[in-house]
Amino acid sequence: MQRRIKVLIAKPGLDGHDRGAKVVAYALRDAGMEVIYTGLHQTVDQIISTALEEDVDVIGLSIMSGAHLPICEKLMQRVREEGLEDRLVVVGGVIPKEDVPKLKTLGVKGVFPGGTPLQEIVDFILKNAPTREGV
Repeated sequence: MQRRIKVLIAKPGLDGHDRGAKVVAYALRDAGMEVIYTGLHQTVDQIISTALEEDVDVIGLSIMSGAHLPICEKLMQRVREEGLEDRLVVVGGVIPKEDVPKLKTLGVKGVFPGGTPLQEIVDFILKNAPTREGV
């Protein structure tokens, strides 16, 4: 039996704006996914720890502060260290178009700048999330 896709939505750093993260979390939940929202001001280590504890399929970051490159660089390093390379990593928020290729080079699979239609995010995760057996 295939289990529901489990998504972690995290707000790293000092960014205090979480409305977009919550809207995306509700859209993913409404699409049948299990969503864990970490709340504000998470460190990369806290995000990785939660991803491991909850055995998530998708790690989603919402970053409005402009610190997406250093945060994603550190996150992807920790993803490799913890053997989570089979998980889908996505990021959304205030992300200039010129930074999208840099994020993808780091290993981020989906980049969703502000204004991305919710259905586009849902469809991307449904298409790209790893399929793992279990309940």
